[in-house]
Amino acid sequence: MKSKAAVLAKLHHAPPILVLPNAWDAASARLFEDAGFPAIATTSAGIAWSLGHADKQKLGRAEMADAVARIARAVRIPVSADVEAGYGDVAATVNAMIDAGAVGMNLEDATHHAGKPMFPVDEQKDRIREARRAAEARKIPLVINARTDLFLLAADPGAEPVYEAIELLNAYREAGADCLFAPGIADRLRIEALAKALRGPLNVLAGAGTPSVAELELMGVARLSIGSGAMRASMALTQRIAIELRGAGTYAQLTEHTLPYSDADDLMNRRD
Repeated sequence: MKSKAAVLAKLHHAPPILVLPNAWDAASARLFEDAGFPAIATTSAGIAWSLGHADKQKLGRAEMADAVARIARAVRIPVSADVEAGYGDVAATVNAMIDAGAVGMNLEDATHHAGKPMFPVDEQKDRIREARRAAEARKIPLVINARTDLFLLAADPGAEPVYEAIELLNAYREAGADCLFAPGIADRLRIEALAKALRGPLNVLAGAGTPSVAELELMGVARLSIGSGAMRASMALTQRIAIELRGAGTYAQLTEHTLPYSDADDLMNRRD
């Protein structure tokens, strides 16, 4: 695991940009690995939905760790786990994810409580330090990706949160984070401002309007995630299949976008 953690860390600093797709089960993880990605992450939302839960920590630590373990066992490449806000005891969560085979971890500053939407910066720094201490106790150089939900939770649509985000993320870097994640931005000016001002690698979330991978690399972005995007695309296709089958009674959506059975089975039948 130490070597996988070292590989994941190095991928944040050596060109090209690290494109890190997010898996929600063993099959999606294998598909991403088979496509040639050097590492993958998990999507907490995708895992929660696949197991019958809503997002935002409706899934507990143990069930999330079990899902991460199935993903990590399915691939040979490094896996980074999305653990949302840490499920309370951050050290316990770090240990659970290391036991599951993860060598990286997302930790966000959103609390998922309406009265207190974000952890105060000093508290979040303490939580990052706690995660680092727990990983060091296991002698695993865990790659901690500190996420701010500031852009997603901004109450005033007219406010410009870039400068506050820079302060928050640099504080998280000082506390021991390896990478700095700011979902909710897609415009070039904000991305470039963050990439220039942050004292650590910047992670951007892909979505509608996000510049291309090549453009992001030129802008100084170190890591690109796709979050729950692939899972939602799979859900959308399943929804189209269901609507067509229930309505017209035809199979175009089902047959035109299907992986052959033999390819799917071969993908999951491979062993080292």
